[in-house]
Amino acid sequence: MQTAAFTLRSTPSVPVRRTWPLNPGFAYRFDSVRASLKRSDLDGLSNVALPRRSWSLSGSSSALRPWNPLPLVVSERKTESFEVRATAVPESADESENSSGFGRTLVLGLLFGLWYLFNIYFNIYNKQVLKVFPNPVTVTAVQFAVGTVLVVFMWTFNLYKRPKITGAQLAAILPLAVVHTLGNLFTNMSLGKVAVSFTHTIKAMEPFFSVVLSAMFLAESPTPWVVASLLPIVGGVALASATEASFNWAGFWSAMASNLTNQSRNVLSKKVMVKKEDSMDNITLFSIITIMSFILLAPVAFFMEGVKFTPAYLQSAGLNLKEVYTRSLLAALCFHAYQQVSYMILQRVSPVTHSVGNCVKRVVVIVSSVLFFQTPVSPINSLGTGIALAGVFLYSRVKRIKSKPKAT
Repeated sequence: MQTAAFTLRSTPSVPVRRTWPLNPGFAYRFDSVRASLKRSDLDGLSNVALPRRSWSLSGSSSALRPWNPLPLVVSERKTESFEVRATAVPESADESENSSGFGRTLVLGLLFGLWYLFNIYFNIYNKQVLKVFPNPVTVTAVQFAVGTVLVVFMWTFNLYKRPKITGAQLAAILPLAVVHTLGNLFTNMSLGKVAVSFTHTIKAMEPFFSVVLSAMFLAESPTPWVVASLLPIVGGVALASATEASFNWAGFWSAMASNLTNQSRNVLSKKVMVKKEDSMDNITLFSIITIMSFILLAPVAFFMEGVKFTPAYLQSAGLNLKEVYTRSLLAALCFHAYQQVSYMILQRVSPVTHSVGNCVKRVVVIVSSVLFFQTPVSPINSLGTGIALAGVFLYSRVKRIKSKPKAT
């Protein structure tokens, strides 16, 4: 329902009354109407024939044409005027804003749910493949290959706009692609050696590497609050590592190397990409990095592990061809999907909110992998993991606290 609000100014006071039916399906908007009359005409208003004025009301979203008054033929002697203003006041304005805000929140919640779901299934399918096919370089190359096919498909059918890339842009993106490739490769190497829950517990150390690398290469001094939040992270990971049943040094150092390379990517994006990719959004950047990572890793996989993903090799190794291919494809699809959704979320929320969501995601992945794989977890190990994740959450919160500038 809508109500019309009127404002009347008159000199001298003249009773003016305008009525018309209000249609709630239309949006009314009128410009000011000014009609000039002689005082003598006002005194005998009943005998004055006013010219007809008309306007059109449209339910479309386009701007309405104003009520255009025709000039009255009156004397040029001094006149006094009155004006009538009519505006529509939609009572449902607040409701529509609330509805729009609820819709955005619903979409954001759906994206977070998909982010967590894709990540859970990626870790499960990926671990299943690496158990029977312990070739992490080939597995990672396959994941980048599937991602490349998806990116090309999106660009070919205009599902996402294909960017125009210059050589200078590719040169700037190349370091990011290198560390992105290494980060995912080291993660898969760790997943192949230790339990999924332990790999993600070690990856909770990412904030520590972020602070150290930022201080070394960006001259960013951490606040005391940030340094304090790193203590439970390091202590929790150390406690969990000391009591981990699947612990081995290859899996531990692979996960630590993943932390180092992933956080190097963040530092490089600040140091190298400054003002060079203003026209490139996060999803486009991720798509280009995916293609470059496949080009970089495919020859490495060939020389290090050979061509072992063929049907003949898998059958000779006694593996179920259908299961390996299906789970590898599902893992690769989930791998690309969860990173794509992660960038979509980052475009909608602040980095701090995204960091908190990433901390919650790690908790969800650890719990789901422990339940799915029936991983033995001791109380001390659970305590260490919990302390480390609590430190990550604390770090994401205190990251917003800025140090006070020194007085000069």
